[in-house]
Amino acid sequence: MSTSVDPQLNEITELRHLLHRNAELSGREMKTMAILQAFIKENCPKAQLVEKEGWFYALIKGKGNHKIALRADMDGLPMPETLKLPYGSLNEGAAHKCGHDGHLAVLVGVMLECEKRQLENSVYFIFQPAEETGQGGKLCAELLREEGIEEVYAFHNLPGYPLNTLIYRRRLTQPASLGLTVRVAGKASHASEPESGNNPSGFLAQMIQSVNAMAQKEHQGIFLATVVNVALGARDFGISPGEGEISFTLRAENESELQKECENIQAYASSLAKEQGLSLQISESDRFPETRNDGQCLDKVLKAAEKAGISAQEMSELWRASEDFGHYLKQCPGAMFYLGCGEDHPKLHTPQYDFCDEIIPSAVQIFLNIIEG
Repeated sequence: MSTSVDPQLNEITELRHLLHRNAELSGREMKTMAILQAFIKENCPKAQLVEKEGWFYALIKGKGNHKIALRADMDGLPMPETLKLPYGSLNEGAAHKCGHDGHLAVLVGVMLECEKRQLENSVYFIFQPAEETGQGGKLCAELLREEGIEEVYAFHNLPGYPLNTLIYRRRLTQPASLGLTVRVAGKASHASEPESGNNPSGFLAQMIQSVNAMAQKEHQGIFLATVVNVALGARDFGISPGEGEISFTLRAENESELQKECENIQAYASSLAKEQGLSLQISESDRFPETRNDGQCLDKVLKAAEKAGISAQEMSELWRASEDFGHYLKQCPGAMFYLGCGEDHPKLHTPQYDFCDEIIPSAVQIFLNIIEG
């Protein structure tokens, strides 16, 4: 497939590689923002840059009154760079293993194309931090209300699907989720005298059994409860530990059901801790909303792909990974779509993954067609 962005592909790809080399963790994307802003200032004179606390956006005004927003995420993952890449991450413990570097390059690519055109619609390009923790979307989504933006769009690269195929789902496309950590404290003792202490191992075991049973119940849609961490003592065979903790990721099609089951888990933990004489602390983290596409906006995406000669494939089931783009969709209509990276492309969040540069022209062209649609 040939698109109008082909002549600038090398420039956009080089930007992607520079961003990859400087991967940063959620909420710490300072170098990333500096690279992007320097590139935009040099290459996009029409763009008005607006700096916010921890993020920024660029505005290219059109002739009309209609306002559209496009969003890309900036953060990397807390993973080492294990691939031997010429543009491998220079920041130990941070790597772009989800492809946000590619999302950013695509958004800048759209800006470069908008520089050549007289736009009818005004376009806001949102460069969002902290998607991986679910915090950035809520922060940046306020812009839609403040500026009276009427449509918002984003895309994600997606391994496991045919290369350069638009992947989509109507209505709910990604579920709500949150992280829940339960900490308990009893009393340590010598391992030969466990009766003189209060080891919380039984509490942790009962929590796992209870939450697993909850996940097996009938729900309105999918409900998943995944144990992601259990901590208790150490390999000190003379010590019966007195403290422990367990963390779950809860995931559901409906935010209301997610909240209900979260409250049920907390109530059970509180009752069980009291029964076993343990002190208790519960904390939540990484809360993500549902991501539900607007039907008319999704139709606009499909039309944009068809105009670009890009084939489309509908997902039979939602993508179980959560996405904080749902915060934007609470403010105004919009749609999240995906582009296939190839059936055999390494999965997201794995050491073998790197963004697929071959999808950059397709993503840029789809966004352009949405803007001009």
